[in-house]
Amino acid sequence: MIVAMYIRKTTKKYKNKAYSHYLLVESVNTPKGPRQNTICALGDLGPKPRKEWLKLVHKIEVALVGQGELFEENDREVSDIVDKIKMGQAKAEVSLDDEDLVSVHTDQVETECQREAGPVHVGYAYWKRLGMDEILAAVGMSARARLLSCAMVINRLVYPCSENAMPDWIRTTALSDILGVDFESLAEDALYRQMDRLYPNRSEIESALAQRERHLFNLDRMVFLYDLSSTYFEGQALGNPKAKRGYSRDKRPDCKQVVVGVVFNNEGFPLAHEVFEGNVQDRQTLATMLDSLDSRVGLCEGQVVVVDRGMAYDDNLDEITSRGLRYLVASRQSERDQWLQDFEDEEDFVPVVRREDGHESHIEIKLRRTDIETHVLCISSGRMEKDRAIRQKHQCRLEVDLVKLERRILTGRLVQAKKIHQAIGRLKERYPRVGRYYRIVYDPKKKELSWEVNEQKRSKAEKLDGSYLLKTDCEELSAEAIWRTYVLLTRAEAAFRAMKSPLAERPIFHQLQRRADTHIFLCILAYHLLVAIEKTLRDKGLHTSWATVRETLKTHQVCTVVLPTNKGSILRIRKASVPEPQHKELYDLLGVSSKIIRPKKTCSQSNTKK
Repeated sequence: MIVAMYIRKTTKKYKNKAYSHYLLVESVNTPKGPRQNTICALGDLGPKPRKEWLKLVHKIEVALVGQGELFEENDREVSDIVDKIKMGQAKAEVSLDDEDLVSVHTDQVETECQREAGPVHVGYAYWKRLGMDEILAAVGMSARARLLSCAMVINRLVYPCSENAMPDWIRTTALSDILGVDFESLAEDALYRQMDRLYPNRSEIESALAQRERHLFNLDRMVFLYDLSSTYFEGQALGNPKAKRGYSRDKRPDCKQVVVGVVFNNEGFPLAHEVFEGNVQDRQTLATMLDSLDSRVGLCEGQVVVVDRGMAYDDNLDEITSRGLRYLVASRQSERDQWLQDFEDEEDFVPVVRREDGHESHIEIKLRRTDIETHVLCISSGRMEKDRAIRQKHQCRLEVDLVKLERRILTGRLVQAKKIHQAIGRLKERYPRVGRYYRIVYDPKKKELSWEVNEQKRSKAEKLDGSYLLKTDCEELSAEAIWRTYVLLTRAEAAFRAMKSPLAERPIFHQLQRRADTHIFLCILAYHLLVAIEKTLRDKGLHTSWATVRETLKTHQVCTVVLPTNKGSILRIRKASVPEPQHKELYDLLGVSSKIIRPKKTCSQSNTKK
């Protein structure tokens, strides 16, 4: 409320000369007492006497309350001042209505509810880019079910944790701001129920994802990369009949496990997956995976299936060719050994260089064709050192175990010849790289164990360090094309490493089969986002990992700025921080907007958080 209006004189000096001008000021009552607001500048009113100033103020007050008839219409000075004041009031009203311009107590400004936003922002952007919401809607999932699926998959991508801990993690991120959903009351039971709804639809989801990614990234359909890995359980997993002990790629033979088979395309995008029993042999899974692949993406004559030596058996190759497909495999060691003379002959070897993700590898290859197959002999200097080191380590371990076995026999802890021969067989099975050139003999009469090295076989093994043999029924491919196609399997291996480490596929704590299978499926879905992100960056010339991107973007946050105004109210603005240069660079490369959310303003009369 206006208490009084008056004119204030102000004086300023410039170059030793005084200049005076006048301000029209109003006195306003506030909760903290009377305050003065400048209405407008009047300029130089001199040389009028002070009485004229009072008349001028009275005329202005009368005009502002709408009683313009009380002063003369030709009083140009009053009219100009009134117009000036009204123009200023109109601008002030617009600003106040929009809450863009307020006076605040700067010493009381605070921030609250800081939430990590960068990684989940990118994860959700690629969730939308892959059309995941539409895919889940097509299989009949409700809006809430799709939101929960999105939150679980992004959790796997950004900060993997159990379903029990996931609600708390969600509340520490900006997912609520980004999705526009209140997760304050979210509990783990809702997540478990959603897991049960998700897995039965995996076939349709994987099929739709494969089609979407093929068009989005212009992916090839002629090469399929098939590989397997194991993942182990914590606990007995009594409710999961697939959980069994077998060959553990995680070096955890003490734990039950399942074997996961995944087919990838040549860019490393998953096409289909299956979860097998933990003791299944690699070679026994191929037919099932080809059936799954056919149901997901459809198989066409002439497509190439690339597998590792664990499936390089005649029955598997016959399975591939019977479907009109072609194969490219690494031969088993026994078949490679038959080509020793060709490996020793340096003639016809051609050097090849492979560059990927900033790494460079050198190899020499040689082409040999037979009536039914094409073979490529490969020698890698880097692999030679690795093979030699592994072989020497296995040789030392085998001899240590032989000494232990000998001690058990001498002390009478192992007596029966049958069991002794079984122990010998297990040692050769445990160390197949070196067991084949050891001759291990047990004399039941003398009750003595002896062993010796077949130097001819060991020399042969040393000569083959760093070498491997590829074979295919693709007659039209060159040696280099065959080799480059085969080494695409490293992308499948990298995918399993990503699923096990950044996406935390292992260990599995779920004790029920359906929950364990869904846990693996969530990791597969999260890997779809990961590989899409890395593929986008790689196409833009940036060879980096999702782990590096995630670490860089985690400092981009969303927070609430608390602004106490001079009118006693509290203005809160929920908004994202300004992206730093490294954030902006990644967002630009990924094609993601750096604006995470639209600012949201709320106003209250107290310090209660909203």
